[in-house]
Amino acid sequence: MVRKRKIPMRMCVGCNEMKVKKELIRIVKNSEDDIFLDTTGKKHGRGAYLCKSLECLDIARKNKKFEKAFQTKIDSDIFEVLIEQLEDMNE
Repeated sequence: MVRKRKIPMRMCVGCNEMKVKKELIRIVKNSEDDIFLDTTGKKHGRGAYLCKSLECLDIARKNKKFEKAFQTKIDSDIFEVLIEQLEDMNE
């Protein structure tokens, strides 16, 4: 008998839709309070998932979803870097 594999699902912090984990990107806050994009999805730290669209990033930024997820204030410099990285991924 063949077992069905469980497909991991995660919620986008921007649009609040449940999607397959591989369709989302992970934003991580590590123990040094650095916030960065995790392309592998396996780096250590607190993670929040986001669709690969700038619209979801804008929604999450306006509603302070990352600040709630990471329980810290996030500078606009970090969002600028995230926007650049998302644009590079979408090209």
